[in-house]
Amino acid sequence: MEPPSRPCAHALRLHALDSEDLSLLSAHLQDALVRVGDIAFLPDKRRFALIGSRFDWAAELDGRLERCRCGLHFEGVQRVRCQGVSRDRPDAILELLAVTFEPGAEPPSGVVRLYFAGGASIALDVECVEAQLCDVGPRWKVGARPAHDLSDELDEGAPRGP
Repeated sequence: MEPPSRPCAHALRLHALDSEDLSLLSAHLQDALVRVGDIAFLPDKRRFALIGSRFDWAAELDGRLERCRCGLHFEGVQRVRCQGVSRDRPDAILELLAVTFEPGAEPPSGVVRLYFAGGASIALDVECVEAQLCDVGPRWKVGARPAHDLSDELDEGAPRGP
């Protein structure tokens, strides 16, 4: 991987206010690399946030293989539950596969789930879907397009691609 080289010329900035919007964010975030130490829950602000390096799937359509630093945050988060995410290993890298929403018993509340390679996941109990994805840093060329077998990575019924 080459070091970051240039700012994001076409910075992505997306908002999600429902499950359809969230699927679009999920497609852009597929295969993003997230350092465990760059994940935070701010209970006083009811905000969950992370910083990662997303593979730019849109740039790939133009023949460029690039990653870009991005930030993702959710508002109205009441509780966070993690499975397979070890907070005592802040330098561990997670590969984000998908972000989904499951409506709760009292809409518009529900659970946002972030699925990672290797079976790790984070569940956010939210008042409603309210998320923002923004490119926040440089982009750089990478040597290959992310590729892996998703058949063993996600629970049944979870999305399997952009």
